[in-house]
Amino acid sequence: MAISVDGAVTFRTHFPPATIPPMRRFKPPATRVVGPILLGCVLVLPLAMTNAQKVPRPDVPNAIQAPPGEEIVLVAHASGAQIYTCQAGADGKFAWTLKAPDAELKDGNGKVIGRHFAGPTCKLNDGSEVTGKASAHVDSPDSDSIAWLLVNAVGHSGKGMFTSVTTIQRVHTHGGKPPAGCDETHQNAETKSSYTADYYFYAPAK
Repeated sequence: MAISVDGAVTFRTHFPPATIPPMRRFKPPATRVVGPILLGCVLVLPLAMTNAQKVPRPDVPNAIQAPPGEEIVLVAHASGAQIYTCQAGADGKFAWTLKAPDAELKDGNGKVIGRHFAGPTCKLNDGSEVTGKASAHVDSPDSDSIAWLLVNAVGHSGKGMFTSVTTIQRVHTHGGKPPAGCDETHQNAETKSSYTADYYFYAPAK
């Protein structure tokens, strides 16, 4: 048996050709395309329903709990650095002082959706920004990592998801602490400490 490019089916055999009746070309019924389309609908629907569900709050100490009446509108994973400068304090002692964060904000699939930088400010790719001020902190369970924070929004810019954000939590930190070696000989020196963290963004519940 042989099948040609256009779908025709023929037979090669030792019998005389007349003894084998010609076969009609097979044409797939139009309804065969329905299966994949319906399957696509079945797969997409549960995904949409999952995205509509509320994200649970992280398990954190009371000191950095978000206010009641607020709900999570975005969870982002930050990966980058905390930038420090070596400066003398009011008492004349030198210490590393936080200058600014410099990190990418990523979604659950690892896609970059924004940035975290001086302000401290978070900006999404949709153009919206929120600037915050820390109101409370607790030590990280990991002694080598920067603190967990509760941050209150103090400014907004642009229109988008961050427009209505009122509270931010920085949790699940890893790394980010400054190194040793800040003294008079390193005055105004700058250093970067790699870190990761999860940021929870809250807005008034609807």
